[in-house]
Amino acid sequence: MNTATTTTTTLTLNESFLSRRNWFDWLFAALVLGGGLFALQRYAAFMDGYEKGILLGSIPATIWLGWFWRPLRALMLVAAGCALLAISLYDDGSAGSLARADTVFWLKYFLSSQSAILWMSMLFFMSTAFYWISMFARGEGATMSLIASRLAWVAVAMALIGTLVRWYESYLVGADVGHIPVSNLYEVFVMFCWMTALFYLYYEEQYRTRALGSFVMLVVSAAVGFLLWYTVVREAHEIQPLVPALKSWWMKLHVPANFIGYGTFALAAMVAFAYLIKQSAGETRWYKLAPLWLLGVVLCFEPVVFRPVAGANGGSYWMVYFGISALIVGAILFGRQRIAAKLPALELLDDVMYKSIAVGFAFFTIATVLGALWAAEAWGGYWSWDPKETWALIVWLNYAAWLHMRLMKGLRGTVSAWWALVGLAVTTFAFLGVNMFLSGLHSYGTL
Repeated sequence: MNTATTTTTTLTLNESFLSRRNWFDWLFAALVLGGGLFALQRYAAFMDGYEKGILLGSIPATIWLGWFWRPLRALMLVAAGCALLAISLYDDGSAGSLARADTVFWLKYFLSSQSAILWMSMLFFMSTAFYWISMFARGEGATMSLIASRLAWVAVAMALIGTLVRWYESYLVGADVGHIPVSNLYEVFVMFCWMTALFYLYYEEQYRTRALGSFVMLVVSAAVGFLLWYTVVREAHEIQPLVPALKSWWMKLHVPANFIGYGTFALAAMVAFAYLIKQSAGETRWYKLAPLWLLGVVLCFEPVVFRPVAGANGGSYWMVYFGISALIVGAILFGRQRIAAKLPALELLDDVMYKSIAVGFAFFTIATVLGALWAAEAWGGYWSWDPKETWALIVWLNYAAWLHMRLMKGLRGTVSAWWALVGLAVTTFAFLGVNMFLSGLHSYGTL
Protein backbone atom coordinates (compact mmCIF):
# COMPACT_ATOMS: atom_id res chain seq x y z
CA MET A 1 0.00 0.00 0.00
CA ASN A 2 1.46 3.30 -1.08
CA THR A 3 1.00 6.34 1.09
CA ALA A 4 1.23 9.66 -0.66
CA THR A 5 2.61 12.54 1.33
CA THR A 6 1.46 15.98 0.39
CA THR A 7 3.61 18.95 1.41
CA THR A 8 1.94 22.31 1.58
CA THR A 9 4.13 25.37 1.19
CA THR A 10 2.83 28.70 2.35
CA LEU A 11 4.28 31.75 0.68
CA THR A 12 4.16 35.01 2.56
CA LEU A 13 4.29 38.01 0.30
CA ASN A 14 5.57 41.17 1.86
CA GLU A 15 3.65 44.32 1.08
CA SER A 16 5.44 46.82 -1.09
CA PHE A 17 6.59 50.13 0.35
CA LEU A 18 3.81 52.06 -1.39
CA SER A 19 1.07 49.58 -0.48
CA ARG A 20 1.83 50.12 3.20
CA ARG A 21 0.94 53.80 2.97
CA ASN A 22 -2.29 54.89 4.63
CA TRP A 23 -4.53 57.80 3.72
CA PHE A 24 -2.67 60.19 6.02
CA ASP A 25 0.60 59.33 4.28
CA TRP A 26 -0.86 60.26 0.91
CA LEU A 27 -2.49 63.39 2.30
CA PHE A 28 0.86 64.43 3.76
CA ALA A 29 2.58 63.79 0.41
CA ALA A 30 -0.05 65.85 -1.42
CA LEU A 31 0.33 68.75 1.01
CA VAL A 32 4.13 68.73 0.73
CA LEU A 33 3.98 68.55 -3.06
CA GLY A 34 1.40 71.32 -3.25
CA GLY A 35 3.28 73.54 -0.83
CA GLY A 36 6.60 73.01 -2.61
CA LEU A 37 5.17 73.78 -6.05
CA PHE A 38 3.35 76.85 -4.71
CA ALA A 39 6.60 78.14 -3.18
CA LEU A 40 8.40 77.55 -6.46
CA GLN A 41 5.70 79.34 -8.45
CA ARG A 42 5.54 82.33 -6.11
CA TYR A 43 9.21 82.83 -5.26
CA ALA A 44 11.01 81.51 -8.35
CA ALA A 45 11.99 85.05 -9.35
CA PHE A 46 14.00 85.38 -6.13
CA MET A 47 15.87 82.07 -6.56
CA ASP A 48 18.83 81.07 -8.63
CA GLY A 49 19.13 77.69 -10.31
CA TYR A 50 20.80 76.03 -7.32
CA GLU A 51 18.11 77.22 -4.90
CA LYS A 52 15.36 75.97 -7.20
CA GLY A 53 17.12 72.61 -7.31
CA ILE A 54 17.33 72.50 -3.51
CA LEU A 55 13.61 73.29 -3.22
CA LEU A 56 12.60 70.63 -5.75
CA GLY A 57 14.90 68.07 -4.14
CA SER A 58 13.49 68.83 -0.69
CA ILE A 59 9.96 67.81 -1.76
CA PRO A 60 10.61 64.05 -2.22
CA ALA A 61 13.08 64.11 0.68
CA THR A 62 10.46 65.56 3.02
CA ILE A 63 7.83 63.07 1.86
CA TRP A 64 10.23 60.17 2.37
CA LEU A 65 11.14 61.38 5.88
CA GLY A 66 7.47 61.62 6.81
CA TRP A 67 6.86 58.12 5.50
CA PHE A 68 10.01 56.68 7.05
CA TRP A 69 9.17 57.93 10.54
CA ARG A 70 5.50 58.75 10.74
CA PRO A 71 5.57 61.04 13.82
CA LEU A 72 7.46 63.51 11.63
CA ARG A 73 4.34 64.01 9.52
CA ALA A 74 2.38 65.58 12.34
CA LEU A 75 5.42 67.53 13.52
CA MET A 76 6.07 69.07 10.12
CA LEU A 77 2.40 69.86 9.48
CA VAL A 78 1.97 71.51 12.90
CA ALA A 79 5.18 73.54 12.51
CA ALA A 80 4.26 74.64 8.98
CA GLY A 81 0.67 75.48 9.96
CA CYS A 82 1.71 77.56 12.97
CA ALA A 83 4.43 79.32 10.96
CA LEU A 84 1.92 80.24 8.24
CA LEU A 85 -0.49 81.50 10.91
CA ALA A 86 2.27 83.68 12.37
CA ILE A 87 3.11 85.07 8.92
CA SER A 88 -0.54 85.96 8.37
CA LEU A 89 -0.68 87.71 11.76
CA TYR A 90 2.27 89.91 10.79
CA ASP A 91 0.19 91.27 7.89
CA ASP A 92 -1.27 94.65 8.86
CA GLY A 93 -3.41 94.96 5.76
CA SER A 94 -0.84 96.43 3.41
CA ALA A 95 2.44 94.69 4.21
CA GLY A 96 4.12 92.74 6.96
CA SER A 97 5.19 94.69 10.04
CA LEU A 98 7.56 93.52 12.79
CA ALA A 99 5.91 95.95 15.21
CA ARG A 100 2.88 93.64 15.35
CA ALA A 101 4.99 91.15 17.34
CA ASP A 102 4.48 93.45 20.34
CA THR A 103 0.75 94.08 19.87
CA VAL A 104 -0.85 90.90 18.48
CA PHE A 105 -1.57 88.42 21.30
CA TRP A 106 -0.59 85.20 19.51
CA LEU A 107 2.61 86.73 18.18
CA LYS A 108 3.59 88.38 21.43
CA TYR A 109 3.17 85.31 23.62
CA PHE A 110 3.49 82.27 21.34
CA LEU A 111 4.33 82.55 17.65
CA SER A 112 6.93 85.26 17.12
CA SER A 113 10.36 83.73 16.76
CA GLN A 114 11.60 84.94 20.12
CA SER A 115 8.44 83.83 21.95
CA ALA A 116 8.51 80.38 20.33
CA ILE A 117 12.21 79.90 21.16
CA LEU A 118 11.61 80.94 24.78
CA TRP A 119 8.82 78.36 24.95
CA MET A 120 11.26 75.83 23.48
CA SER A 121 13.77 76.66 26.22
CA MET A 122 11.27 76.28 29.06
CA LEU A 123 9.86 73.03 27.64
CA PHE A 124 13.30 71.47 27.25
CA PHE A 125 14.10 72.32 30.88
CA MET A 126 10.76 70.81 31.97
CA SER A 127 11.35 67.71 29.84
CA THR A 128 14.77 67.19 31.43
CA ALA A 129 13.30 67.55 34.92
CA PHE A 130 10.50 65.04 34.24
CA TYR A 131 12.95 62.55 32.74
CA TRP A 132 15.01 62.66 35.92
CA ILE A 133 11.93 62.48 38.15
CA SER A 134 10.92 59.33 36.28
CA MET A 135 14.38 57.90 36.89
CA PHE A 136 13.88 58.01 40.67
CA ALA A 137 10.08 57.71 40.91
CA ARG A 138 8.83 54.39 42.20
CA GLY A 139 5.19 54.07 41.18
CA GLU A 140 4.64 56.72 38.52
CA GLY A 141 7.94 56.52 36.64
CA ALA A 142 6.33 55.46 33.35
CA THR A 143 3.85 58.34 33.49
CA MET A 144 6.57 60.86 34.27
CA SER A 145 8.77 59.64 31.40
CA LEU A 146 5.79 59.80 29.03
CA ILE A 147 5.16 63.42 30.06
CA ALA A 148 8.86 64.15 29.56
CA SER A 149 8.79 62.67 26.07
CA ARG A 150 5.68 64.65 25.08
CA LEU A 151 7.24 67.86 26.41
CA ALA A 152 10.33 67.19 24.29
CA TRP A 153 8.14 66.78 21.21
CA VAL A 154 6.37 70.08 21.87
CA ALA A 155 9.73 71.78 22.47
CA VAL A 156 10.98 70.54 19.09
CA ALA A 157 7.80 71.85 17.46
CA MET A 158 8.25 75.29 19.06
CA ALA A 159 11.89 75.36 17.94
CA LEU A 160 10.87 74.64 14.35
CA ILE A 161 8.09 77.25 14.49
CA GLY A 162 10.52 79.81 15.88
CA THR A 163 13.08 79.02 13.19
CA LEU A 164 10.58 79.28 10.33
CA VAL A 165 9.06 82.51 11.64
CA ARG A 166 12.51 84.03 12.21
CA TRP A 167 13.26 83.31 8.55
CA TYR A 168 10.24 85.40 7.57
CA GLU A 169 11.05 88.10 10.14
CA SER A 170 14.50 88.57 8.62
CA TYR A 171 12.82 89.64 5.37
CA LEU A 172 10.60 92.05 7.28
CA VAL A 173 13.77 93.70 8.59
CA GLY A 174 14.85 94.22 4.99
CA ALA A 175 14.81 92.40 1.67
CA ASP A 176 18.61 92.53 1.63
CA VAL A 177 18.77 91.25 5.23
CA GLY A 178 16.57 88.18 4.82
CA HIS A 179 18.33 84.82 5.12
CA ILE A 180 17.89 81.29 6.37
CA PRO A 181 18.39 81.37 10.18
CA VAL A 182 21.58 79.31 10.44
CA SER A 183 24.09 82.17 10.29
CA ASN A 184 25.22 82.83 13.88
CA LEU A 185 25.67 81.12 17.24
CA TYR A 186 22.17 81.96 18.44
CA GLU A 187 20.50 80.42 15.41
CA VAL A 188 22.68 77.34 15.23
CA PHE A 189 22.24 76.63 18.94
CA VAL A 190 18.49 76.53 18.37
CA MET A 191 19.16 74.08 15.54
CA PHE A 192 21.46 72.00 17.76
CA CYS A 193 18.77 71.75 20.45
CA TRP A 194 15.94 70.52 18.27
CA MET A 195 18.11 68.26 16.08
CA THR A 196 19.69 66.52 19.08
CA ALA A 197 16.30 66.10 20.75
CA LEU A 198 14.68 64.82 17.56
CA PHE A 199 17.35 62.20 16.95
CA TYR A 200 16.99 61.07 20.55
CA LEU A 201 13.19 60.80 20.20
CA TYR A 202 13.72 58.58 17.17
CA TYR A 203 15.97 56.23 19.12
CA GLU A 204 13.54 56.38 22.03
CA GLU A 205 10.79 55.01 19.82
CA GLN A 206 12.94 52.48 17.99
CA TYR A 207 14.42 50.95 21.14
CA ARG A 208 11.25 51.39 23.24
CA THR A 209 13.02 52.95 26.19
CA ARG A 210 12.80 56.43 27.67
CA ALA A 211 15.55 55.94 30.22
CA LEU A 212 18.18 57.62 28.03
CA GLY A 213 16.19 60.87 27.92
CA SER A 214 17.56 61.81 31.33
CA PHE A 215 21.08 61.89 29.95
CA VAL A 216 20.51 63.22 26.43
CA MET A 217 18.32 66.08 27.62
CA LEU A 218 21.11 67.21 29.92
CA VAL A 219 23.22 68.27 26.96
CA VAL A 220 20.17 69.87 25.31
CA SER A 221 19.41 71.81 28.51
CA ALA A 222 23.06 72.87 28.69
CA ALA A 223 22.77 74.27 25.17
CA VAL A 224 19.56 76.05 26.17
CA GLY A 225 21.38 77.57 29.14
CA PHE A 226 24.01 78.95 26.78
CA LEU A 227 21.30 80.20 24.43
CA LEU A 228 19.52 82.13 27.18
CA TRP A 229 22.74 83.74 28.34
CA TYR A 230 23.65 84.63 24.77
CA THR A 231 20.21 86.18 24.30
CA VAL A 232 20.22 88.31 27.45
CA VAL A 233 23.86 89.41 27.58
CA ARG A 234 24.76 89.65 23.90
CA GLU A 235 21.24 90.38 22.55
CA ALA A 236 21.98 87.69 19.98
CA HIS A 237 18.31 87.26 19.13
CA GLU A 238 18.41 90.51 17.15
CA ILE A 239 18.44 89.75 13.42
CA GLN A 240 21.60 91.01 11.74
CA PRO A 241 22.59 91.26 8.05
CA LEU A 242 24.85 88.54 6.72
CA VAL A 243 28.54 89.17 6.24
CA PRO A 244 29.54 88.86 2.56
CA ALA A 245 31.11 85.39 2.95
CA LEU A 246 27.82 83.98 4.28
CA LYS A 247 25.73 85.23 1.37
CA SER A 248 25.80 81.88 -0.36
CA TRP A 249 23.35 79.05 -0.97
CA TRP A 250 26.09 76.72 0.31
CA MET A 251 25.16 77.85 3.82
CA LYS A 252 21.72 76.24 3.44
CA LEU A 253 23.41 72.83 3.03
CA HIS A 254 26.68 73.02 4.94
CA VAL A 255 25.38 74.25 8.29
CA PRO A 256 22.43 71.81 8.72
CA ALA A 257 24.63 68.85 7.71
CA ASN A 258 27.27 70.03 10.17
CA PHE A 259 24.81 70.22 13.03
CA ILE A 260 23.37 66.81 12.40
CA GLY A 261 26.92 65.69 13.05
CA TYR A 262 27.33 67.83 16.18
CA GLY A 263 23.94 66.77 17.54
CA THR A 264 24.45 63.03 17.05
CA PHE A 265 28.00 63.19 18.43
CA ALA A 266 26.62 64.87 21.55
CA LEU A 267 23.87 62.25 21.77
CA ALA A 268 26.44 59.45 21.49
CA ALA A 269 28.54 61.05 24.24
CA MET A 270 25.62 61.21 26.66
CA VAL A 271 24.73 57.59 25.90
CA ALA A 272 28.38 56.76 26.58
CA PHE A 273 28.05 58.56 29.93
CA ALA A 274 24.99 56.43 30.71
CA TYR A 275 26.97 53.33 29.70
CA LEU A 276 29.76 54.18 32.15
CA ILE A 277 27.26 54.96 34.91
CA LYS A 278 25.58 51.57 34.49
CA GLN A 279 28.94 49.84 34.34
CA SER A 280 30.05 51.58 37.54
CA ALA A 281 26.86 50.83 39.46
CA GLY A 282 28.54 48.47 41.88
CA GLU A 283 31.83 50.38 42.16
CA THR A 284 32.59 51.71 45.65
CA ARG A 285 36.20 52.83 45.24
CA TRP A 286 36.23 56.64 44.85
CA TYR A 287 39.41 56.69 42.77
CA LYS A 288 37.69 54.54 40.15
CA LEU A 289 34.80 57.01 39.94
CA ALA A 290 36.90 60.19 40.08
CA PRO A 291 37.92 60.20 36.37
CA LEU A 292 34.28 60.10 35.28
CA TRP A 293 33.39 62.97 37.60
CA LEU A 294 36.42 65.00 36.49
CA LEU A 295 35.54 64.60 32.81
CA GLY A 296 32.00 65.68 33.57
CA VAL A 297 33.36 68.74 35.37
CA VAL A 298 35.63 69.55 32.42
CA LEU A 299 32.68 69.44 30.03
CA CYS A 300 30.70 71.70 32.38
CA PHE A 301 33.63 74.09 32.71
CA GLU A 302 34.21 74.57 28.99
CA PRO A 303 31.68 77.40 28.52
CA VAL A 304 33.32 79.28 31.40
CA VAL A 305 36.80 79.25 29.92
CA PHE A 306 35.52 80.17 26.46
CA ARG A 307 35.15 83.75 27.66
CA PRO A 308 38.36 85.79 27.53
CA VAL A 309 37.55 87.78 30.69
CA ALA A 310 36.28 85.76 33.61
CA GLY A 311 34.26 88.53 35.23
CA ALA A 312 32.78 90.07 32.13
CA ASN A 313 29.53 89.49 30.33
CA GLY A 314 27.61 87.55 32.89
CA GLY A 315 30.54 85.91 34.70
CA SER A 316 28.39 85.23 37.78
CA TYR A 317 25.86 83.43 35.60
CA TRP A 318 28.52 81.11 34.28
CA MET A 319 29.93 80.34 37.69
CA VAL A 320 26.43 79.39 38.88
CA TYR A 321 26.00 77.37 35.67
CA PHE A 322 29.25 75.55 36.36
CA GLY A 323 28.41 74.93 40.02
CA ILE A 324 24.97 73.49 39.27
CA SER A 325 26.36 71.35 36.45
CA ALA A 326 29.14 69.94 38.64
CA LEU A 327 26.60 69.12 41.36
CA ILE A 328 24.38 67.34 38.81
CA VAL A 329 27.32 65.19 37.68
CA GLY A 330 28.13 64.39 41.31
CA ALA A 331 24.48 63.55 42.07
CA ILE A 332 24.33 61.18 39.10
CA LEU A 333 27.40 59.35 40.37
CA PHE A 334 25.95 59.26 43.89
CA GLY A 335 22.66 57.74 42.68
CA ARG A 336 24.31 55.48 40.09
CA GLN A 337 22.85 52.24 41.47
CA ARG A 338 19.23 53.31 41.14
CA ILE A 339 19.93 54.97 37.78
CA ALA A 340 21.68 51.86 36.48
CA ALA A 341 18.65 49.74 37.37
CA LYS A 342 16.47 51.91 35.10
CA LEU A 343 18.89 52.00 32.18
CA PRO A 344 18.62 49.40 29.39
CA ALA A 345 21.22 46.68 28.81
CA LEU A 346 24.81 47.61 28.04
CA GLU A 347 24.49 46.01 24.60
CA LEU A 348 21.62 48.35 23.70
CA LEU A 349 23.54 51.40 24.94
CA ASP A 350 26.53 50.36 22.87
CA ASP A 351 24.35 49.96 19.78
CA VAL A 352 22.75 53.41 20.17
CA MET A 353 26.20 54.93 20.66
CA TYR A 354 27.49 53.28 17.49
CA LYS A 355 24.51 54.23 15.33
CA SER A 356 24.60 57.83 16.54
CA ILE A 357 28.28 58.20 15.70
CA ALA A 358 27.82 56.47 12.34
CA VAL A 359 25.02 58.87 11.34
CA GLY A 360 26.92 61.87 12.65
CA PHE A 361 30.10 60.88 10.86
CA ALA A 362 28.28 60.50 7.54
CA PHE A 363 26.71 63.95 7.77
CA PHE A 364 29.87 65.56 9.16
CA THR A 365 31.78 64.18 6.16
CA ILE A 366 29.19 65.64 3.80
CA ALA A 367 29.37 68.96 5.65
CA THR A 368 33.16 69.01 5.37
CA VAL A 369 33.03 68.46 1.61
CA LEU A 370 30.34 71.13 1.22
CA GLY A 371 32.40 73.48 3.37
CA ALA A 372 35.40 73.00 1.09
CA LEU A 373 33.29 73.84 -1.95
CA TRP A 374 31.91 76.90 -0.16
CA ALA A 375 35.43 78.00 0.80
CA ALA A 376 36.54 77.74 -2.81
CA GLU A 377 33.70 80.03 -3.85
CA ALA A 378 34.14 82.54 -0.99
CA TRP A 379 37.89 82.63 -0.48
CA GLY A 380 39.35 81.08 -3.63
CA GLY A 381 40.66 77.83 -2.14
CA TYR A 382 39.24 74.52 -0.95
CA TRP A 383 41.45 74.31 2.15
CA SER A 384 43.54 76.92 3.93
CA TRP A 385 44.34 75.27 7.29
CA ASP A 386 42.21 77.86 9.00
CA PRO A 387 41.84 77.00 12.74
CA LYS A 388 38.18 76.09 12.25
CA GLU A 389 39.02 73.85 9.31
CA THR A 390 41.89 72.23 11.18
CA TRP A 391 39.80 71.43 14.24
CA ALA A 392 36.96 70.16 12.07
CA LEU A 393 39.50 67.77 10.56
CA ILE A 394 40.56 66.70 14.08
CA VAL A 395 36.93 65.96 14.96
CA TRP A 396 36.51 64.01 11.72
CA LEU A 397 39.68 61.99 12.31
CA ASN A 398 38.63 61.25 15.91
CA TYR A 399 35.32 59.67 14.88
CA ALA A 400 36.83 58.04 11.79
CA ALA A 401 39.31 56.30 14.10
CA TRP A 402 36.48 55.34 16.49
CA LEU A 403 34.47 53.76 13.68
CA HIS A 404 37.56 52.07 12.24
CA MET A 405 38.42 50.49 15.58
CA ARG A 406 34.86 49.29 16.04
CA LEU A 407 34.38 47.85 12.56
CA MET A 408 37.90 46.45 12.05
CA LYS A 409 38.98 45.59 15.59
CA GLY A 410 35.65 45.01 17.29
CA LEU A 411 36.05 47.85 19.77
CA ARG A 412 33.30 47.72 22.36
CA GLY A 413 32.54 48.57 25.93
CA THR A 414 34.43 50.83 28.29
CA VAL A 415 37.11 52.10 25.92
CA SER A 416 34.64 53.05 23.20
CA ALA A 417 32.40 54.81 25.75
CA TRP A 418 35.29 56.84 27.16
CA TRP A 419 36.41 57.65 23.64
CA ALA A 420 32.95 58.92 22.67
CA LEU A 421 32.73 61.02 25.83
CA VAL A 422 36.15 62.60 25.30
CA GLY A 423 35.09 63.19 21.70
CA LEU A 424 32.37 65.54 22.99
CA ALA A 425 35.03 67.72 24.64
CA VAL A 426 37.00 67.83 21.37
CA THR A 427 33.87 68.60 19.37
CA THR A 428 32.81 71.36 21.78
CA PHE A 429 36.18 73.05 21.43
CA ALA A 430 35.97 72.80 17.65
CA PHE A 431 32.50 74.31 17.71
CA LEU A 432 32.98 77.09 20.28
CA GLY A 433 36.53 77.27 21.57
CA VAL A 434 38.15 77.90 18.21
CA ASN A 435 36.04 81.03 17.73
CA MET A 436 37.05 82.32 21.13
CA PHE A 437 40.78 81.71 21.20
CA LEU A 438 41.97 81.31 17.61
CA SER A 439 41.54 84.00 15.00
CA GLY A 440 40.77 83.05 11.44
CA LEU A 441 38.28 83.27 8.64
CA HIS A 442 35.62 81.57 10.77
CA SER A 443 35.91 83.86 13.79
CA TYR A 444 32.31 84.98 13.83
CA GLY A 445 31.55 85.41 17.52
CA THR A 446 32.91 85.88 21.01
CA LEU A 447 31.64 84.98 24.41
